[in-house]
Amino acid sequence: MALAWRTHVARVAAPLAASLRGQVVACPSPSIPHGERRSHSLTENLLEARDGPRDECGVFGVYAPGHDVARLAYFALYALQHRGQESAGIATCEGGHITTLRDLGLVSQVFDEQKLSALQGEAGIGHVRYSTTGGAGWENTQPVWRDDGREVALAHNGNLTNAVELFEDLQEERALKFRGTSDSEIIAALLSSSSEKTIEDAVVEAMPRLEGAYSTVVMTKHAVVAFRDPHGVRPLSLGKLADSFVVASESCAFDIIGAKLLREVNPGEMVSLSAKGLEVRQAVKPKRPAFCVFEQIYFSRPDSRLEGRVVQQVRGRMGEILWREAPVDADLVIA
Repeated sequence: MALAWRTHVARVAAPLAASLRGQVVACPSPSIPHGERRSHSLTENLLEARDGPRDECGVFGVYAPGHDVARLAYFALYALQHRGQESAGIATCEGGHITTLRDLGLVSQVFDEQKLSALQGEAGIGHVRYSTTGGAGWENTQPVWRDDGREVALAHNGNLTNAVELFEDLQEERALKFRGTSDSEIIAALLSSSSEKTIEDAVVEAMPRLEGAYSTVVMTKHAVVAFRDPHGVRPLSLGKLADSFVVASESCAFDIIGAKLLREVNPGEMVSLSAKGLEVRQAVKPKRPAFCVFEQIYFSRPDSRLEGRVVQQVRGRMGEILWREAPVDADLVIA
């Protein structure tokens, strides 16, 4: 039965992959009525007030010719599911063409065997979203795809504080149009429309213009590039998978695919994964460290390693200190 299923998937996936190659698959969830997909002003959404911290997305990137990069991304996103449950997406690059599949829902709801088999290539990126800037509709799912001179797919965790200003600048400088209402698409537009010859140089050009938190992975037909804001607000780690490299929001994404954690991407640093191997640049000078305290307290998975420590051990140590400062006569305290 299993063999018959795999044969069926292969027969269906081949024409599906051919039809999807080089496209962004726009498949809005059937659970969302079409009447609710209203277009909004990007500026209005960027200025929209929010009722608490909403910065918990997960990103993943891999450059690994000869590996099933879509399946690697799928399992990595599954491990990062706690960082975002609104939507999930994977983009892969094969033969110089980027294909993106994304939708509202959990990783297991968005992807099945047929869709994963259709995502072929030597490189891939993935994203799970918990909305920060912009609405939670399909148009703001990630990876974001753009082609304003350079085809890119981009996954972003964080929140730009100067998104409105950047949007207005891009409208004036380059007359770009936007499909969604998220600050992530602004970063993608900056990189896609850059006149720099390489994506690495485009990132170095763009980073000084970005203010706020951004742990970002961008893919072109040549490379997967990850970069982190100079304050290091959100986590971003670098790993090794056999003779290839991977990046992810948390090390738990490496554990599930058999990759080894090498280190964290430093604040202001850019790492490029390509046929050349690993390239590292200090794109902007690091600033005062501002790693989000909620990562250790709440956001991150207990078995991930952040700042050289296992998250669960940090939480246990916090409990010990809390007991000394505010002891109670009880065996167990749950907040």
